[in-house]
Amino acid sequence: MVKLSKTGAWYLGDGQWIFDGEDSGKALAAAGIAGTKEEARDRTMAWKILSSHNVGSSRERLNIRFDSLTSHDITYVGIIQTARASGLEKFPMPYVLTNCHNSLCAVGGTINEDDHMFGLTAAQKYGGIYVPPHLAVIHQYEREMMAGCGRMILGSDSHTRYGALGTMAMGEGGPELVKQLLNQTYDIPRPEVIAVYLTGTPKRGVGPHDVNIALIGAVFGNGYVKNKVLEFIGPGAAGLSVDFRIGIDVMTTETTCLSSIWETDEKTKEWLALHGRADAYEKLAPEKGAYYDGVVEIDLSAIEPMIAMPFHPSMAYTIDEVNRNLADVLHEVEERAKVSFGENVECHLMEKVRDGKFMIDQGIIAGCAGGGFENICEAAGILKGADIGDGRFSLSVYPASQPIYLELIRNGVAADLMEAGAILKTAFCGPCFGAGDTPANNAFSIRHSTRNFPNREGSKPQNGQISYVALMDARSIAATAANQGILTPATQIDKDIPVYGYHFDSGIYEKRVFDSKGKADPSCEVQLGPNIKDWPKMQPLPENLLLKVAAKIMDPVTTTDELIPSGETSSFRSNPEGLAEFTLSRKAPDYVGLAKEVRRAQEALVNHECAGKAFPEVRPVMHAVAEKFEGADHSNTGIGSVIFAVKPGDGSAREQAASCQKVLGGWANIANEYATKRYRSNLINWGMLPFLIKEGELPFEKLDYLFFPGIREAVSSKAGVITGYVVREKEMIPFEVTLGELTDEEREIILDGCLINYNRRSL
Repeated sequence: MVKLSKTGAWYLGDGQWIFDGEDSGKALAAAGIAGTKEEARDRTMAWKILSSHNVGSSRERLNIRFDSLTSHDITYVGIIQTARASGLEKFPMPYVLTNCHNSLCAVGGTINEDDHMFGLTAAQKYGGIYVPPHLAVIHQYEREMMAGCGRMILGSDSHTRYGALGTMAMGEGGPELVKQLLNQTYDIPRPEVIAVYLTGTPKRGVGPHDVNIALIGAVFGNGYVKNKVLEFIGPGAAGLSVDFRIGIDVMTTETTCLSSIWETDEKTKEWLALHGRADAYEKLAPEKGAYYDGVVEIDLSAIEPMIAMPFHPSMAYTIDEVNRNLADVLHEVEERAKVSFGENVECHLMEKVRDGKFMIDQGIIAGCAGGGFENICEAAGILKGADIGDGRFSLSVYPASQPIYLELIRNGVAADLMEAGAILKTAFCGPCFGAGDTPANNAFSIRHSTRNFPNREGSKPQNGQISYVALMDARSIAATAANQGILTPATQIDKDIPVYGYHFDSGIYEKRVFDSKGKADPSCEVQLGPNIKDWPKMQPLPENLLLKVAAKIMDPVTTTDELIPSGETSSFRSNPEGLAEFTLSRKAPDYVGLAKEVRRAQEALVNHECAGKAFPEVRPVMHAVAEKFEGADHSNTGIGSVIFAVKPGDGSAREQAASCQKVLGGWANIANEYATKRYRSNLINWGMLPFLIKEGELPFEKLDYLFFPGIREAVSSKAGVITGYVVREKEMIPFEVTLGELTDEEREIILDGCLINYNRRSL
């Protein structure tokens, strides 16, 4: 189904490739391809878009200015508060504030609606666009109203992907949006570009999520596309509808790529024209002889209905494979549960096998991945005349926008779904992060949504709860529903599925969306609420650091959901101290208490008081440090916490995964590798040191103290290797870490203690 090249390749068009090797020069000459490999890299669509948005002078270190920004109601308060603290007067570009995460306003009293009023008044004051709750999920609004060929959009949500519409979009933590609001740049090394060459035509019953799971399964574990741009080309791509392309594109985030872009064609042009934006179309295609740093070949006709078993989108199987090997596959899931939740977790998945059939408890079709028009129409076609039954199985469907919902009502699809027993709900991202349709304990849920990380669906292992989420395409979810919960691939459904035309009605947005048209109103006062708090004051990086290891996580990968849980905690996203109370609560429940204890010592230093008196535990540690490092004392040494994780940061772009650690007194992470660029960027923007340590070299344990002498000078002087010491009684055990590549600006941010401090000083 999916093949990965071992080398880079030149694309000649019409399915012709010349792969890098000894004879590639002769082949290129014979094909009439001139120029160097570097010149050939300039022929990709990705480079043309990146270079047109690069305001710097370097071709290798890019300084990007985006065309527009987008955020939802979990992130925009913190972003705007940070920018306001730095002197924001007006949004310098279109900035869309959507309300699709805390939409329910059902938890925390007035908290969520206070955030929404903050967003509306901020859009009025600074000249933005405000989309009220339930009108659209963030990415559907961007597709329908903002994306355009050759553009670049930055969003504070990891699934910011509009490549199928010719827009190179990226999901990053909030501080990167703050930089854009303050007319700064997004600074990245020039990324490598990977071709995703599509051939064939998907068989009936196969949808975009089936392609996604096959692709993610092939590239996630080996890092083949990590921090690179995926460029979708080939006859298979041209044969797909735009909705199908969008359904693939949004999930490229789970491959760990940086961004994505697709060839555009008449179908793209028609889709944009249908949404009233014909002028946003431009033909995009790679030039003949474009060089790609790798090639992923996907034969769409070979893709089978897929399922990503818990607890990651890369746990890829065909549905038929799962049904043939139920005992083995379910045992593997139970073993993965023990890795995530501990050996004492109670797993009862085999109880769901009845008469050799796997019985599913819940189906969800939702959000930016599943809530598209074609996905829902095809699911309804499979369910038309069916009955999902009155037992355990339930099905919820969330159209991604009100215009889609309206069309489903007008064409009768909504009635078909409801007659089968499905529940239709409004545009809401909740099922994607545990704020809606949380399944029962030990339940198994199949979802056409973005992620199936541990507990992302809302269960709480600290309360003895566990449930399981698998990702599937809407078509096979509907087939399973039609079979009253028996796991069923859609290819087994033998019926004609109606094809519906789509008619976009913009009137809903015209009536309800506030669009300033870029005009700010300085007289408007931003409306605050009792849960909207400013960021606490943060200190510059001191000369030396003494850090307590407050958590040590040995899982192969640690997601941002495990660093800061999603779900009901989202009510506190505008309250830094309130949200910080949930940090690592599902992975290391004692972390917050440990971090706050040692934070007392740092607070004492800031107030020119005795750290040892505030937190007596550090007194003997500081004595041991002073004996070896003369001159190291309370006047020049910062005290705080650090976490170790093997590979932290997979998943969401939300900055709170890092900022909560900082609020609690965190100064650093130590890792063998960072799962995503965006998580590492969040650490840096919150003034935290992104230390790297070689795999297998781990001289410290949880609760140890680590001393880093001269750390400020090491950052400033760009030291390649930094020596730290494990402090145990009077023993000082040396070990080495590095910081990886840092730009000069990133070093300044770390030295200043965070992006807020950097901006206050420099602006």
